[in-house]
Amino acid sequence: MGGQSSSLKVRAYTMRARQENVEQTRLRITEATMRLHERIGPAATTVSAIAEEAGVTRLTVYRHFPDDAALVIACSGHWRALHPRPDSSRWTSIADPVERLRTALSETYSWAREAAPMVIKIHRDLDAMPAFVGELLAAEEQSRVDVLAKGFRAHGRHARRLHAALRHALHIHTWQSLCIDGGLDNDEAVELMVATVLAAVPARDG
Repeated sequence: MGGQSSSLKVRAYTMRARQENVEQTRLRITEATMRLHERIGPAATTVSAIAEEAGVTRLTVYRHFPDDAALVIACSGHWRALHPRPDSSRWTSIADPVERLRTALSETYSWAREAAPMVIKIHRDLDAMPAFVGELLAAEEQSRVDVLAKGFRAHGRHARRLHAALRHALHIHTWQSLCIDGGLDNDEAVELMVATVLAAVPARDG
Protein backbone atom coordinates (compact mmCIF):
# COMPACT_ATOMS: atom_id res chain seq x y z
CA MET A 1 0.00 0.00 0.00
CA GLY A 2 2.85 2.35 0.86
CA GLY A 3 4.43 1.81 -2.56
CA GLN A 4 1.15 2.52 -4.36
CA SER A 5 0.63 5.72 -2.37
CA SER A 6 4.15 6.87 -3.18
CA SER A 7 3.59 6.14 -6.87
CA LEU A 8 0.38 8.16 -6.91
CA LYS A 9 2.14 11.12 -5.27
CA VAL A 10 4.93 11.00 -7.85
CA ARG A 11 2.38 10.85 -10.67
CA ALA A 12 0.42 13.79 -9.25
CA TYR A 13 3.62 15.82 -8.86
CA THR A 14 4.65 15.01 -12.43
CA MET A 15 1.27 16.03 -13.82
CA ARG A 16 1.30 19.26 -11.81
CA ALA A 17 4.82 20.10 -12.99
CA ARG A 18 3.83 19.37 -16.59
CA GLN A 19 0.78 21.63 -16.30
CA GLU A 20 2.86 24.41 -14.77
CA ASN A 21 5.34 24.08 -17.63
CA VAL A 22 2.52 24.34 -20.16
CA GLU A 23 1.17 27.47 -18.47
CA GLN A 24 4.62 29.04 -18.28
CA THR A 25 5.24 28.38 -21.95
CA ARG A 26 1.86 29.84 -22.87
CA LEU A 27 2.63 32.95 -20.80
CA ARG A 28 6.04 33.34 -22.46
CA ILE A 29 4.42 33.25 -25.89
CA THR A 30 1.70 35.68 -24.81
CA GLU A 31 4.21 38.15 -23.36
CA ALA A 32 6.47 37.83 -26.41
CA THR A 33 3.52 38.67 -28.66
CA MET A 34 2.62 41.61 -26.46
CA ARG A 35 6.16 43.01 -26.62
CA LEU A 36 6.28 42.67 -30.40
CA HIS A 37 2.86 44.28 -30.86
CA GLU A 38 3.99 47.20 -28.73
CA ARG A 39 7.38 47.49 -30.44
CA ILE A 40 6.60 46.93 -34.13
CA GLY A 41 2.82 46.48 -34.30
CA PRO A 42 0.56 43.50 -35.05
CA ALA A 43 0.93 43.78 -38.84
CA ALA A 44 4.69 43.20 -38.68
CA THR A 45 4.53 40.49 -36.01
CA THR A 46 5.06 37.01 -37.46
CA VAL A 47 4.87 33.60 -35.81
CA SER A 48 8.60 33.19 -36.45
CA ALA A 49 9.29 36.48 -34.64
CA ILE A 50 7.07 35.42 -31.74
CA ALA A 51 8.82 32.06 -31.48
CA GLU A 52 12.24 33.72 -31.47
CA GLU A 53 11.16 36.32 -28.90
CA ALA A 54 9.68 33.63 -26.64
CA GLY A 55 12.57 31.19 -27.10
CA VAL A 56 10.36 28.41 -28.48
CA THR A 57 9.71 26.79 -31.84
CA ARG A 58 7.06 27.86 -34.32
CA LEU A 59 5.36 24.49 -33.72
CA THR A 60 5.12 25.29 -30.01
CA VAL A 61 3.45 28.61 -30.78
CA TYR A 62 0.89 26.86 -32.99
CA ARG A 63 0.36 24.13 -30.40
CA HIS A 64 -0.69 26.73 -27.82
CA PHE A 65 -2.37 29.15 -30.22
CA PRO A 66 -3.69 27.47 -33.38
CA ASP A 67 -4.86 30.73 -35.01
CA ASP A 68 -4.44 34.51 -34.86
CA ALA A 69 -7.67 34.99 -32.96
CA ALA A 70 -6.58 32.79 -30.04
CA LEU A 71 -3.24 34.59 -29.82
CA VAL A 72 -4.80 38.06 -30.01
CA ILE A 73 -7.34 37.19 -27.30
CA ALA A 74 -4.60 35.97 -24.95
CA CYS A 75 -2.33 38.93 -25.70
CA SER A 76 -5.12 41.48 -25.35
CA GLY A 77 -6.38 39.99 -22.10
CA HIS A 78 -2.90 39.96 -20.59
CA TRP A 79 -2.09 43.52 -21.70
CA ARG A 80 -5.42 44.88 -20.46
CA ALA A 81 -4.85 43.29 -17.06
CA LEU A 82 -1.51 45.11 -16.85
CA HIS A 83 -2.87 48.41 -18.23
CA PRO A 84 -6.53 48.64 -17.15
CA ARG A 85 -8.44 51.38 -18.93
CA PRO A 86 -10.46 53.77 -16.72
CA ASP A 87 -13.80 52.23 -15.82
CA SER A 88 -16.46 54.31 -17.56
CA SER A 89 -19.20 52.87 -15.34
CA ARG A 90 -17.76 54.84 -12.41
CA TRP A 91 -18.21 58.09 -14.34
CA THR A 92 -22.00 57.69 -14.18
CA SER A 93 -21.93 58.56 -10.46
CA ILE A 94 -20.86 62.12 -11.34
CA ALA A 95 -24.09 64.06 -11.85
CA ASP A 96 -22.74 67.18 -13.52
CA PRO A 97 -21.94 66.34 -17.17
CA VAL A 98 -19.06 68.82 -17.42
CA GLU A 99 -17.38 67.53 -14.28
CA ARG A 100 -18.00 63.97 -15.50
CA LEU A 101 -16.33 64.82 -18.81
CA ARG A 102 -13.37 66.49 -17.09
CA THR A 103 -12.87 63.46 -14.83
CA ALA A 104 -13.17 61.03 -17.74
CA LEU A 105 -10.64 62.90 -19.88
CA SER A 106 -8.22 63.31 -17.00
CA GLU A 107 -8.30 59.57 -16.27
CA THR A 108 -8.15 58.66 -19.95
CA TYR A 109 -5.17 60.91 -20.69
CA SER A 110 -3.28 59.65 -17.63
CA TRP A 111 -3.85 56.10 -18.88
CA ALA A 112 -2.86 57.09 -22.42
CA ARG A 113 0.64 58.16 -21.44
CA GLU A 114 1.51 54.56 -20.56
CA ALA A 115 -0.81 52.81 -22.99
CA ALA A 116 -0.07 54.83 -26.14
CA PRO A 117 2.82 52.70 -27.55
CA MET A 118 0.51 49.69 -27.80
CA VAL A 119 -2.86 51.32 -28.49
CA ILE A 120 -1.61 53.56 -31.30
CA LYS A 121 -0.13 50.56 -33.11
CA ILE A 122 -3.32 48.55 -32.61
CA HIS A 123 -5.39 51.31 -34.24
CA ARG A 124 -2.83 51.64 -37.02
CA ASP A 125 -2.88 47.91 -37.79
CA LEU A 126 -6.59 47.15 -37.33
CA ASP A 127 -6.92 45.94 -40.92
CA ALA A 128 -4.32 43.26 -40.23
CA MET A 129 -6.09 41.95 -37.12
CA PRO A 130 -9.17 39.73 -36.66
CA ALA A 131 -12.36 41.68 -37.28
CA PHE A 132 -13.57 41.29 -33.69
CA VAL A 133 -10.78 43.61 -32.47
CA GLY A 134 -12.12 46.60 -34.39
CA GLU A 135 -15.68 45.71 -33.42
CA LEU A 136 -14.75 45.54 -29.73
CA LEU A 137 -12.90 48.86 -29.82
CA ALA A 138 -15.81 50.54 -31.61
CA ALA A 139 -18.31 49.18 -29.09
CA GLU A 140 -16.19 50.30 -26.14
CA GLU A 141 -15.78 53.76 -27.68
CA GLN A 142 -19.52 54.11 -28.22
CA SER A 143 -20.21 53.04 -24.65
CA ARG A 144 -17.88 55.72 -23.26
CA VAL A 145 -19.38 58.37 -25.54
CA ASP A 146 -22.91 57.43 -24.43
CA VAL A 147 -21.94 57.72 -20.76
CA LEU A 148 -20.45 61.17 -21.27
CA ALA A 149 -23.26 62.49 -23.48
CA LYS A 150 -25.88 62.04 -20.76
CA GLY A 151 -26.91 65.23 -19.06
CA PHE A 152 -26.09 67.59 -21.90
CA ARG A 153 -29.61 67.12 -23.29
CA ALA A 154 -28.39 67.69 -26.84
CA HIS A 155 -30.76 67.03 -29.74
CA GLY A 156 -30.60 66.99 -33.51
CA ARG A 157 -27.44 68.48 -34.98
CA HIS A 158 -26.20 69.40 -31.51
CA ALA A 159 -26.36 65.72 -30.54
CA ARG A 160 -24.36 64.77 -33.63
CA ARG A 161 -21.81 67.47 -32.85
CA LEU A 162 -21.63 66.41 -29.22
CA HIS A 163 -21.01 62.75 -30.02
CA ALA A 164 -18.38 63.64 -32.62
CA ALA A 165 -16.58 65.94 -30.18
CA LEU A 166 -16.66 63.35 -27.40
CA ARG A 167 -15.36 60.65 -29.71
CA HIS A 168 -12.55 62.94 -30.82
CA ALA A 169 -11.67 63.98 -27.26
CA LEU A 170 -11.44 60.36 -26.06
CA HIS A 171 -9.33 59.06 -28.94
CA ILE A 172 -5.70 58.10 -28.31
CA HIS A 173 -4.61 60.06 -31.38
CA THR A 174 -6.09 63.25 -29.91
CA TRP A 175 -4.02 62.81 -26.77
CA GLN A 176 -0.95 62.06 -28.92
CA SER A 177 -1.50 65.15 -31.06
CA LEU A 178 -1.99 67.46 -28.09
CA CYS A 179 0.50 66.09 -25.58
CA ILE A 180 3.23 64.38 -27.61
CA ASP A 181 3.21 66.45 -30.80
CA GLY A 182 1.83 69.66 -29.30
CA GLY A 183 3.73 69.60 -26.02
CA LEU A 184 0.71 70.19 -23.77
CA ASP A 185 0.50 68.58 -20.35
CA ASN A 186 -2.51 66.43 -19.54
CA ASP A 187 -4.37 69.16 -17.65
CA GLU A 188 -4.00 71.60 -20.55
CA ALA A 189 -5.20 68.96 -23.00
CA VAL A 190 -8.19 68.13 -20.80
CA GLU A 191 -9.32 71.75 -20.55
CA LEU A 192 -8.92 72.27 -24.29
CA MET A 193 -11.06 69.25 -25.06
CA VAL A 194 -13.67 70.18 -22.47
CA ALA A 195 -13.98 73.55 -24.21
CA THR A 196 -14.24 71.79 -27.57
CA VAL A 197 -17.05 69.54 -26.37
CA LEU A 198 -18.92 72.46 -24.80
CA ALA A 199 -18.67 74.36 -28.08
CA ALA A 200 -20.66 71.54 -29.69
CA VAL A 201 -23.64 72.25 -27.42
CA PRO A 202 -24.05 76.02 -27.00
CA ALA A 203 -25.47 76.86 -23.57
CA ARG A 204 -25.56 73.07 -22.93
CA ASP A 205 -28.47 72.98 -25.39
CA GLY A 206 -30.96 74.37 -22.87
